[in-house]
Amino acid sequence: MTEQASSATPQQHEAAIDTLEQALSVLWRRARSNSYKVAREVHPDMEPAAYGLLVLLQKQQDMRLTDIAASIGIGKPSVSRQIVMLENLGLVQKHADPLDGRAQTISLTPAGAQALAKTQCARKELFRTLLEGWDADELEQLGSLLTKLNDSYARDR
Repeated sequence: MTEQASSATPQQHEAAIDTLEQALSVLWRRARSNSYKVAREVHPDMEPAAYGLLVLLQKQQDMRLTDIAASIGIGKPSVSRQIVMLENLGLVQKHADPLDGRAQTISLTPAGAQALAKTQCARKELFRTLLEGWDADELEQLGSLLTKLNDSYARDR
């Protein structure tokens, strides 16, 4: 526990949590709205939830459906529907798993990789614009604190 946190009264701690909850609520609404825009930039018919699947496949390359579902903490049927949609849009492809011929792995198609990379560049430019008045220390602190928050969510699963 930090020195600052240990000296806070229960009321100050509760007030800080209230402020954080309100700020995150606004941020999540804005992020959800932005997710719709980002997904449409990848493909006009893509659902926003599928963007995260594409990013995961970009990082991991070939993955089995069960591994994708486990990695993002969503049920296999939901992920399967998203993968079928992405496959129909030409963004992902399935192929036989070289380790187990009965299973399939999923990867980005070249068109999917290209569309995702283009969208990521545009998204990064938006962040540059939004955060142009921030100094590097503030950006690092925000990144560190958001990582800590994400880790707390991951532990809570």
